[in-house]
Amino acid sequence: MAMFLSILGRFAFRRRRLVALCWLALLMAVGAGAASVSAVSGDSITIPGTEAQRAFDLLDERFPGSHADGATARVVFRAPSGEKLTDAAHRDAICRVLDELRGGPGSGRIARITDPYRMNGVSDDGRVAYAQVFYRDKSFELDDADRDALRQARHQGRAAGLTVEVGGDALQELPHSGMTEAIGVGVAAVVLVVTFGSLAAAGLPLITAIVGVGISVSAITVLSGPLELGGSTPTLAMMLGLAVGIDYAMFIVSRYRAERVAGSEPEQAIGQAAGTAGSAVFFAGLTVVIALVGLGLVGIPALTTMGLAAAGAVLMAVLIAITLVPALLGFVGHRVLPRGQRPVARHRAPKCPAPVAAAGRLLRRWPAGCRRDGSDRRPGARPNIGTRWARFVLCRPVGVLITAALALGVLALPAADLRLGLPDDSALPTSNTQRRAYDTLSKAFGPGFNGPLTVVVDVRETFQPKEAVELIHFDLRHTRGVAEVSTPVFNAAKDTATITVVPAARPSSARTEQLVADLRRNGGDALLVTGLTAMNIDVSRKLDAALVPYLALVVGLAFVLLMLVFRSVLVPLKAALGFLLSVLAALGAVVAVFQWGWLAGPFGVEETGPVVSMMPIFVVGVVFGLAMDYEVFLVTRMREAYVHGDRAAPALVAGFRHGARVVAAAAIIMISVFSGFIGSSEQMIKMVGFGLAVAVFFDAFFVRMAIVPAVLALLGKSAWWLPAWLDLLLPRVDVEGTRLAAPGRGTGKAGADRSPDAAPEPPTAAVAEAEPVPDTGRGSPPHPAEACHLADHGRPAEAGPLFASAGERSSRGARYRGTDVEPGEGRDGSHVDGSGGRRDPDGGIGSTHRCCQ
Repeated sequence: MAMFLSILGRFAFRRRRLVALCWLALLMAVGAGAASVSAVSGDSITIPGTEAQRAFDLLDERFPGSHADGATARVVFRAPSGEKLTDAAHRDAICRVLDELRGGPGSGRIARITDPYRMNGVSDDGRVAYAQVFYRDKSFELDDADRDALRQARHQGRAAGLTVEVGGDALQELPHSGMTEAIGVGVAAVVLVVTFGSLAAAGLPLITAIVGVGISVSAITVLSGPLELGGSTPTLAMMLGLAVGIDYAMFIVSRYRAERVAGSEPEQAIGQAAGTAGSAVFFAGLTVVIALVGLGLVGIPALTTMGLAAAGAVLMAVLIAITLVPALLGFVGHRVLPRGQRPVARHRAPKCPAPVAAAGRLLRRWPAGCRRDGSDRRPGARPNIGTRWARFVLCRPVGVLITAALALGVLALPAADLRLGLPDDSALPTSNTQRRAYDTLSKAFGPGFNGPLTVVVDVRETFQPKEAVELIHFDLRHTRGVAEVSTPVFNAAKDTATITVVPAARPSSARTEQLVADLRRNGGDALLVTGLTAMNIDVSRKLDAALVPYLALVVGLAFVLLMLVFRSVLVPLKAALGFLLSVLAALGAVVAVFQWGWLAGPFGVEETGPVVSMMPIFVVGVVFGLAMDYEVFLVTRMREAYVHGDRAAPALVAGFRHGARVVAAAAIIMISVFSGFIGSSEQMIKMVGFGLAVAVFFDAFFVRMAIVPAVLALLGKSAWWLPAWLDLLLPRVDVEGTRLAAPGRGTGKAGADRSPDAAPEPPTAAVAEAEPVPDTGRGSPPHPAEACHLADHGRPAEAGPLFASAGERSSRGARYRGTDVEPGEGRDGSHVDGSGGRRDPDGGIGSTHRCCQ
């Protein structure tokens, strides 16, 4: 894999004009296609195998032309204070409004409009009335002319002195997020500039992410008609595509910069970056795709198409990262590096002499105090924060592990009260006409009026159908939790009847859910309960039942994938368990805000209620993929250092030295992008944006930055254990880039893993990019963790630093393996004595804890 991606990256780098032109042509082609089709405007939810869906199908069969699944709208009228709608003037005004709606633009899609004065549509006090508008087509098939007709009716009624609002799903439109999305992207840009210190390097991930999102969203728009994609699908795809697109490009650019600073030529650097970081991007993206495609197992077509569309956006981000990013790096040239590290600046004012080749030795020798990038490394230089944090965790793994796990456990407690449901108009802002219509009807006709249940009675096999329907009608009127029951309506064949039941409680309440269960249990096979409220309840139950099997399958597939990447059993197991902690904490936060109402105001939650039923399983799938992203990016650097000669502890430090800052920046970028969607007018988008933002925060900074290093520190070299029989069965994917060769680094054996008795591996990119601990020479006080290790193993503290540079470890590795090394042969000028001895294979991690307290 590393060799293939390296070749692909080099090709894109050399043929950058051709590659850039191909991507630009693709963007223009799908953009033109998207501009020629109408945008999606709603969602069509079908749930095969449920009672609500069987009832809908039966209605279509027995009541042809009824359009049971068509869009609906409620035009709600309210009289001024002290007046009634039964007055002649108000009655004439309402009739004119409805006549205009029947004959105006968009009337061709209207099946029928009810008369409030004939269909008992006036409240008891006479101040509120409503007319029901039934459409032949589904809500997402309506166009702007149909919605404009409803808005015009509202304006005409208001001109007559009435308060008029319009509710129902006929007015559903594409969700919008306002300026919050732009703020999120702006924060991401600032983080990139701070991380890279170069406008070119910061702008490149943003450009490639926007190209990927543009292609993905345009393709989804083109396919929205044939595939009946919902209005939330493009927004979710844009959310994910933007986040992972920035992150994936960022990881490759970061590795490329490190290779350039290490002295590699541009094409060699892009080959090494594409082979190593590109492999991590490929496998990280593959875990996200697996999780999203796995949503199809739930059996809800809307969720399946949503997952496939988002998976396509992630796949597009991966393809752009391994092709377009190398091409653009060829265009920007040296500008991708900070100004002080560009070749021109070094030639003008060299800080250190050029390397002097040592005859008969594989490693170059550099003057003490100088790093390979030409910067000064004086004894007082301070290691980066990733190195310092890794050392801190190495000395206190148990405390860090317990603290992080307890914190996530406390945050996850509200998840035990998770209630699922689908949002209705009550979740919309109070400025929305649909929300105002909902509130008006609730006050005038009762809280359950907005969620009526449709009871379908099949009496085809009954000897006396009319008497059977009357008996069921009597039972419904005396059922607990029922506020109102309509008169039965028979079809033409008199073998099926429909009865409308109005619950006493609001549609999203637990009481209404219990009422549906009671009706289905007591009605027998002849009675089916459907309607939007029943459909929402069935969706929630199906998603709840599918969550555990979905988790088992997705986690199992990703576990196998991570075993291929890390050649380990415990590392993938630890990654999966850490993910469960972070996702439970994220669901707990969602329940606290959207269901309990904690901090509801700052997050724009105007009405608390059940969590959107599709949100948990969608967030679980996405967060699992993103969690594995950080796991792959962070731990592959540790694995890379380990297979190239480092012990368990220095490999852990090397992984944090090179990856902590980039992973933290990537997490902040994702949090910023996801947070931008919290301002959406769509409740589903708002919840998903909030859930993903807090989940990424918990997973990146609690799990990957704290729990992962603590567990690896406790496991030591056992973390990389893999049974011999399993090692033979698993194919080698070479994510570490052992088959890649770079100038000055030597060539590694193809597919060769490190063993305690193996020959020293030549330095790799990890060596060149390293920020070693200052080496003060013999007799200088070592790092506290190093002193603990040396004291516990019977060696003098001045024998040499434990967390030294990878080059120094390579030069000392021969002596640790029992071969001869002459004194004074440290790579950076540090003294190495010629005494014998063998270093503890585990790096001495277990023995340092006592001294590091």
